[in-house]
Formats: sequence, structure tokens, C-alpha cells
Amino acid sequence: MIEGIGGYFELELPKREEFHKDALRLNSGKNCLEYILRVRKYKKVYIPYYTCEVVLKPFQKLGTVYQFYHINLQFEITEEINLGEGEALLYTNYYGLKQQYVEHLVDRYGKSLIVDNTQAFYAKPLEGIDTFYTCRKFFGVSDGAYLYTDAAPIEGLKQSVSYNRMEHLIKRIDLSPTEGFKDFHKNDYRLSEDEIMLMSRFTQRVMESIDYVGVAKKRRMNYMQLHDYLKSSNLLNLSMGIEAVPMVYPYLALVEGLRERLIENKIFVARYWPNVLDWTTKDDIEYLLAYQMQPLPVDQRYGEEEIKKIVEIIHS
Repeated sequence: MIEGIGGYFELELPKREEFHKDALRLNSGKNCLEYILRVRKYKKVYIPYYTCEVVLKPFQKLGTVYQFYHINLQFEITEEINLGEGEALLYTNYYGLKQQYVEHLVDRYGKSLIVDNTQAFYAKPLEGIDTFYTCRKFFGVSDGAYLYTDAAPIEGLKQSVSYNRMEHLIKRIDLSPTEGFKDFHKNDYRLSEDEIMLMSRFTQRVMESIDYVGVAKKRRMNYMQLHDYLKSSNLLNLSMGIEAVPMVYPYLALVEGLRERLIENKIFVARYWPNVLDWTTKDDIEYLLAYQMQPLPVDQRYGEEEIKKIVEIIHS
């Protein structure tokens, strides 16, 4: 549909094809999960201790019962979970590296499995399995998520807008990442409180402009370079599958102050996730991961020079 010809110019975004063009487009990963809980009406869902606290919001909002489970250093479930009628299991495809294990869980739990692919944008959805993705962990957008489900749709959803969420992205270019950090967290909070809405037209347009093949190639290359340098000191042994496209390089070494040293040298590593330190004890694997694991950047903005700088800081 032609909205107009002429007038002022829009942003110069190339026109390609969305990676998840057949999915339902929503405004956030949290709301994808809420959508699933609404349409499936589960009585109880098993969720990992090692997850973001925002995951709890849909459960608390809808009154859906949840129960935590533990994982090991391979990010695989340590407990024997037998699902009853009306129950489901939520599993996170950690860092985009656990697709083979996801397939194993599908064999075990079938359609009672919910796959959280917010860290695994490139992982393929499995037929009939409720699966959701988020855009912000892989690309420079302020919101947006994709959901695959064969459940009856929720009708009448409003469309989100993004023009008033862009401040942190613009400040990062115009000023610095530090100058935009407060706005980044402000946007995080706003998204966590938003109701279920359709993805904004702006975010969809940006997602149509991305060179997905090029991004995947860069991420895989950076991951392999970091692994070559750090595998001997990394307590985690996560292999990258043939088709895997990682979100970060998870590096676990028992070195006090490493996170602070990286940040002091302007290598910004997040903590996944501070809330886990309150949910678990020091004897739990999840506590160790939240406290000591460094998610090292491997994304498409960087190359060999940045990878070598990360390695130098760690080895110093």
C-alpha cells in the first residue's frame, strides 16, 4: 500500500527479508511467554533457576504456578521432571549453543515443552513446539520479539510503537555507550511492564534490513577465535554446533575481580543474572554461573582486533 510519494527522506535502510518472517511478531520476549501461558492455560510450569527475573512476571500476573529446577555446567537439567496433566517445562537455549539438547527435550516432553530462544535467535523452531525469540539481544533495536505457536490466536492486539524508545540507541552513536546506559535500563523497565502488543512497524522495518548471513558468519568467527585463545582456562566446555550462532562466549574461570577488570578496560560484560544470587545458595551451580561467568562479546560489531584485546585483558 502506497502511503505517499515525495516529501522528506526516511532512514536509509536496505530492504531484505526477516529471518523469522513466518512467526507472530510481538513486542517483547516476556510477552511471548505470557501469550503462551494465556492460550495454553497451564496449571504449572517448571522453570530454570538460571534465568532472568522478568520471566516470573507473566506467571505472577496470571497466577500460573511455577517450580524451579537446577542445571549443570553443561546447562542441562539435573533433575528427573515428570510432567502431569496441564503441566509444561520451560527451557532456555543458553547462548544459542544448546539446540541439540532442545531436540532431546522435545523427544522427551513433546508439545509440553516451551523453548526460550531469546539467546538463540538463529536456532530453528521445531514443528508444533511453542518457541519464542527476542530481537534486542542480537541487533540494535529497542524492542521486538517473535513467537511460533499453533495455539488459537489472541485477537485484537494493539500495535506497539518504537519512536519514543530510541534514545539509548541514538546516544550510543552521538555521545557514547556510557551516556546512553541509563536510557537503556529505562527502556528495559518499560518493556518489562508493557502489555502484549504487536511488534512496531519501525522494529519490523529494521529487522527487514539486516544481513543475517553476514551477522551469523561474524559471530561464529569471533566465537571460534575466543575459544582458540581461552579454551584451556575455561571451565565450561560448550561446543558450537554446525548451525549454531552464539549470543556470547561464556567464559568461566575462578578469578576474582575479572568482571571489574574487563569493565574498567571498557569491555562491557553483563551479569546473567543478579537475581539468581538471591534465588540460590553458594553451593549451587547457578550461583557460580551468575557470580563468576563472563559473557564475552562476539557480536557482529567486532573483529580480530577487539577479540585480541579481550584476550589480553583476561591473560594480564
